[in-house]
Amino acid sequence: MVETGILLVQCVDRKGVVAAVSTFIYERGGNIVRADEHQDPEINEYFLRLEWDLTDFSIPLEAFATEFAGLGREFAMTWRVARSSDRPNVAILVSKAGHCLADLLFRHQIGELQCEIRLVISNHDDLRRLTEFYGIPFHYVRLASGGKDAAEATQRELLVQRGIDLVVLARYMQVLSDDFVASYPNRMINVHHSFLPAFIGARPYHRSYERGVKLIGATSHYVTKVLDEGPIIEQDIVRITHRDSLADMIRKGGDAERAVLTRAVRWHLENRILVYGNKTVVFA
Repeated sequence: MVETGILLVQCVDRKGVVAAVSTFIYERGGNIVRADEHQDPEINEYFLRLEWDLTDFSIPLEAFATEFAGLGREFAMTWRVARSSDRPNVAILVSKAGHCLADLLFRHQIGELQCEIRLVISNHDDLRRLTEFYGIPFHYVRLASGGKDAAEATQRELLVQRGIDLVVLARYMQVLSDDFVASYPNRMINVHHSFLPAFIGARPYHRSYERGVKLIGATSHYVTKVLDEGPIIEQDIVRITHRDSLADMIRKGGDAERAVLTRAVRWHLENRILVYGNKTVVFA
């Protein structure tokens, strides 16, 4: 496949932004193969994802920041650049439920997720065999009574040792400390088993069942210090009837969980997400 450069831009919406960025790429031999944009008129903000063929690009992408800096300052841009061949290092945190983990590992194996899954960390040993079947190192970090700080220190050490770029919480049923979360701003993705903002927190299926809902859902979002209130990346829903038991709801909801988490992770890896405030723009 042709290697491409990917530029993500956010700035005040004003005339000339697209022309300036496109001209910058063109004058250096780049051929634009895809451009996606969005304007938010309420805050007068502009978002752009530009992808171009690097075959005849006259400067190495490592020098892009230096060359583009002047244009970035002119338009007061927040921006970042990547190449399509980048393979970020990923860690997955899980507890006992293995359906989201299994989906991520399988899709990684068949090449749908462009990353290196460096390790899986769990507070239970249940998913070791599944993880090691795919050749991924598994680390059981026990959360002893009163030892959450020590467990988090061990987890963070493992992440640092392996140069982790993205942390995925694949039904990891623990609340992480503010310091842990702050180490991975917009680089930690969680899946919550309800259609947020409904049923935040623990046991949402049980609460949904008790409430007699007709729709359940799942939400993938970036993790912030406020529980289950980070910027939402993807959501999906499943219709429920009076015939569905709690077990039926959990099973059907699990399908939605797998789908939204995998999509969110893939879009993050492909540099398709821009975060602003507590919202996201997803160029899927």
